Amino acid sequence: MINITQEEVKRVKAQGFLFNRNQDFFSARVITKNGVVNAQQMQAITQAAEKFGNGHMAFTSRLTVEIQGVPYENIQPLQDFLAQYGLKTGGTGAKVRPVVACKGTVCVYGKIDTQGIAKEIHERFFEGYSKVALPHKFKIAVGGCPNNCVKPDLNDFGIVGQCVPNFQEEICRGCKKCAIETLCPAKAAKLENGKMHINSETCFHCGRCVGKCPFKAIEDGTIGYKVYIGGRWGKFTRHGTPINKIFTNKEEVLDLLEKTILYYKENGQKGERLATMVDRIGIEEVERALLGDALLRRKEEILSKE
Repeated sequence: MINITQEEVKRVKAQGFLFNRNQDFFSARVITKNGVVNAQQMQAITQAAEKFGNGHMAFTSRLTVEIQGVPYENIQPLQDFLAQYGLKTGGTGAKVRPVVACKGTVCVYGKIDTQGIAKEIHERFFEGYSKVALPHKFKIAVGGCPNNCVKPDLNDFGIVGQCVPNFQEEICRGCKKCAIETLCPAKAAKLENGKMHINSETCFHCGRCVGKCPFKAIEDGTIGYKVYIGGRWGKFTRHGTPINKIFTNKEEVLDLLEKTILYYKENGQKGERLATMVDRIGIEEVERALLGDALLRRKEEILSKE
């Protein structure tokens, strides 16, 4: 085995180089801002794998690319090479992790620009908070619709695109065979007393009903964001708790994300995931703090704490 101290292994891990068990090599974790790279960047990654690694790459569940078989002496040259193409390694440690986004921007079911939002989150929080130590890792996911392909509710902070149907009851003709009732995957649309009604408790705002009524009773919907707090996947699973509100302003959602990070930094115990903290403190108290403005007013104070 190569003669590298544990301190050095820890140092390069913070830069995205993970020591391979029982091997003399590292895997280099290349970050994508939102799961998207251009053709030139992809070519650069493959060239880097051949030049500095063993020619193999693995794609992670967090939408990063790991170049395998990198010798210790190739760590800095690999970083220098990738930097020429706007690429970095990293994505480990007790801090904000690289954001994951589904293909909602280009998907037929996507309600929001997932890749654009993920890029904003990457720049504002992954890069902007890169020096901020947290109690544990903090994962973020952005899903374009309630299909939940990237499991937003199993992340510390999850965003899901919504389309709340704008139903015009006065236009509804109470058709014996209602097109909306037939196609609704949530079975939230039901004919009652000669009119179609949408159960707001069971509707999950997929937007599949929009434009499907032949008499134009649902021609559009309000696009919004559903937010989950405190999700976790792994040995101890916790589904995130949905905030009891559909947000229609993206900036409000990003501010809520920042408040969540600040609240976690101030109230989380060392080594404690956000999910555990939420259960310890209680979701009612956490939600009360997140929906207020005090955390942002105290931002500098909170960030200045060890």
